[in-house]
Amino acid sequence: MTSQTRLESDSLRRLEDMRKTFDKLRAERIRAEGEMERLARDLNEAKALAKAELGTDDETEIRNLIEAAAAQNAKLVEEFGAALRDVEMRLKQLGEER
Repeated sequence: MTSQTRLESDSLRRLEDMRKTFDKLRAERIRAEGEMERLARDLNEAKALAKAELGTDDETEIRNLIEAAAAQNAKLVEEFGAALRDVEMRLKQLGEER
């Protein structure tokens, strides 16, 4: 009889431990589902914003647009630097003529 009671007690203790684990996992699942819903909304909002501002929500197209803009920016910076050097050279020549 004592061994049966001890076995039942051990089983009840194990079941209680498993219940705690189950409750913890259930709470984590609920949190994860809420996070997934929030992230899905954020993604949809970001796609809508990209579509409105860039005309597309395709990641590859956006990456290409960014690369093209960076290349254009580098070209414009180089052209501006050349224009500044030209102005500087002209000013230097004007100073030498006087």
